[in-house]
Amino acid sequence: MPRRHRPAPVRRPTQLPLFPEMVELVHIDPLRNCWRFYRLALQPDLFGGAALIRHWGRIGTPGVRRLDLYADPGTALNALAELVRVKIRHGYQERGR
Repeated sequence: MPRRHRPAPVRRPTQLPLFPEMVELVHIDPLRNCWRFYRLALQPDLFGGAALIRHWGRIGTPGVRRLDLYADPGTALNALAELVRVKIRHGYQERGR
């Protein structure tokens, strides 16, 4: 009886997100005693929309959290990108730079 071989599994390339779904920013200016952080993250909700989680405050403190709900992930991603642009204009940098 001839032996049947299983076909090799199809390997699909890993798709990396074009736009980040999480961003960590810091603003550090020792001369002005400014030590701040700002984190943004996107999370899907149960109804097909998306939530933008914002977390900010002074480094070393618990900070403040805010949850903004959007009808679709694209709108939430646009809001995240706009907030990042505004924060960078105000002196924030990506963490680790």
